[in-house]
Amino acid sequence: MSLLEVDDLTVTYGTDDVRVHAVNGVSFEIEKGVNYGLAGESGSGKSTAAEALLGLLPDNGRVDAGEVRFKGQDLLDLSEEERRDVLWEEIAYIPQSAMDSLDPVMTCGAQIRQSIQKHRNVTDAKARDRVRELFEIVGLDPDRIDEYPHEFSGGMRQRVTIAMALALEPDLIIADEPTTGLDVVVQDKIIDKILEIQERIDSSLLLITHEIGVIAETCDELSILYGGQVMEQGSVDNVLINPTHPYTMGLKNSFPEVGQLADDPVAIPGSPPSLDAPPSQCVFADRCPFETEECTTETPPTRELPNRNHRSACHHVEQAAQMRRDAADPETWGVDPSEDAGATTESEEILRVEDLEKWYSTSQPLLEQIRGEDPPQVRAVDGVSFSLHRSEVLGIAGESGCGKSTLGETVAMLEEPTGGDITFDGKSIEEYKRGGMKEFRRKAQIIFQDPFDSLNPRQTVRQLVTEPLTIHGLAEGHEEEKAKETLERVGLTPAEQFLDDYPHELSGGQRQRVAIARALVLDPDFLVCDEPASMLDVSLKVNLLNLLRDLADEDGIGIIYISHDLASLSQVSDRLAIMYLGRIIELGETDRVVEAPKHPYTSALLSAAPEKDPSNDRERVLLDGEPPDPIDLPNGCAFAPRCPEATEDCRQAEPTLTEAGGDAHSAACYFPVDGDTDVEDAAVSQTSADD
Repeated sequence: MSLLEVDDLTVTYGTDDVRVHAVNGVSFEIEKGVNYGLAGESGSGKSTAAEALLGLLPDNGRVDAGEVRFKGQDLLDLSEEERRDVLWEEIAYIPQSAMDSLDPVMTCGAQIRQSIQKHRNVTDAKARDRVRELFEIVGLDPDRIDEYPHEFSGGMRQRVTIAMALALEPDLIIADEPTTGLDVVVQDKIIDKILEIQERIDSSLLLITHEIGVIAETCDELSILYGGQVMEQGSVDNVLINPTHPYTMGLKNSFPEVGQLADDPVAIPGSPPSLDAPPSQCVFADRCPFETEECTTETPPTRELPNRNHRSACHHVEQAAQMRRDAADPETWGVDPSEDAGATTESEEILRVEDLEKWYSTSQPLLEQIRGEDPPQVRAVDGVSFSLHRSEVLGIAGESGCGKSTLGETVAMLEEPTGGDITFDGKSIEEYKRGGMKEFRRKAQIIFQDPFDSLNPRQTVRQLVTEPLTIHGLAEGHEEEKAKETLERVGLTPAEQFLDDYPHELSGGQRQRVAIARALVLDPDFLVCDEPASMLDVSLKVNLLNLLRDLADEDGIGIIYISHDLASLSQVSDRLAIMYLGRIIELGETDRVVEAPKHPYTSALLSAAPEKDPSNDRERVLLDGEPPDPIDLPNGCAFAPRCPEATEDCRQAEPTLTEAGGDAHSAACYFPVDGDTDVEDAAVSQTSADD
């Protein structure tokens, strides 16, 4: 008997008009000790399936058919009280957003202690000891159990939710996108910590994610979901090395990898299907390059393949080998390789930043204020210099808290610089501040990470995109025509279909395109893109990257693209800047930085990027410790406390960016990595949590 058996699960959601058929006959099994992955684009039904088996569906959701058996017991038949006994005790849940799932007015330790005492009859003292033990297990300081969620970084908060999930040593851990939005170094630490603890307590794992690379390196088996149905399932090696369904092939093509600069990721064309009726054909047919008449008239059965532990729901599974060969060609997916832009030629400089600083004052005890002492300063941006040309994309990467978003907001003049100079389009920023800020706002635009937060929920798409034109007095009398043209340019076609929609009525990818259209409708010269694709599926992410690349090449826009995703940055950027604690520690042409990094921190970032091929045995790169306190930085190189190559020289004086390399590729390091050294060999050696 399997630990978990999901059989023919069907889930629908009620809306004002129709019922949405979110999950349609999904089946899979998880054996004891097995790591299982559910992968697919947003709307594929993977999170809904997990919510159904946990009993966490919203009020308008219901299970219409199927069984979910855990240790032989159907979870769907349990009462609320019986299900509560099973959850946390035997099935634990790690949610996607730790900040949203943790109570902001309770200390982290109190929240874990509450979950323990709800299920176990233990004293406060014993529960507190268990919390301290759990903090140690997940790599957190046990002395911080009385701190609140806002006092921890994003990665630390995610570890708190892991500690809470593991408090009662469950048999099954369900992790729903546990690393989405986290940088690759923290992601590697979180995944490694989940696997380490899971092995320690001998539990199984159900990992839900759209990141194929994370599943390839973490799971034993997986199901690929699309349109609420299983497209392909089986062992990770069988499904990802020799996929038999065109959708799996398309997902793999969409996944960017750091080491494959010559092979651009290819997005799956089209959009996911409408699920307002049960499927009567292959749900992927409208986007499939191998679609035939049979695909549009019959739902394909799930077939057992000759390979052990491999099943596929495709009418043409016998032609899988030929489809794999054809799917590797971008033209199969409607992409013309001849349209790819070549290397960016030298063009006019649009932005120059010199010794830019942005410092924030922190809170100060009353006695220190009375004595007139200066408050402590967080140096979010500390002496940054770079230039940007028209038609150039400059990628800025680094861990959370390195200052990259603050840098973007400061050059876009959403934050007042503490020091340094910004020159935009040949004029000092001081000139713009003396009555020219409206001109600056028209020429320089910013796209934020979360469009749901940055778009006014009370405005329609028509209002959102025409408002900038009205403010700046452009396209008078033709605002709507200009808005339609811009919406179609960013892929929202036909534009009329979206004009009267509100942000909550759009998908995540559509909202982000509206945010981009709002920025582009003014025909700007300069764009700051702050993590615009961090929450998007790989296919939507590739579409966005291709759009930004086209804007740079065709319209001559200078773009700063900020992200923690080095794989995506390496595909879209002409140059890369790596930031650490407010400073750029490596800067150069993308191919040079990726193929021959000079700074040990850059090597660690590159080596932490996941790979989609499960046969590649990548060693996890676990940087020792956390970044230093930004208020109390160490002497010398700020990376020295975590660097395996650090010497006494590194701890005495801070290296400048010109310390290693020349104009095309420079690094702030006294002992740069050998340019001929492989990225994996140059990476920081693995450090266990027990060291």
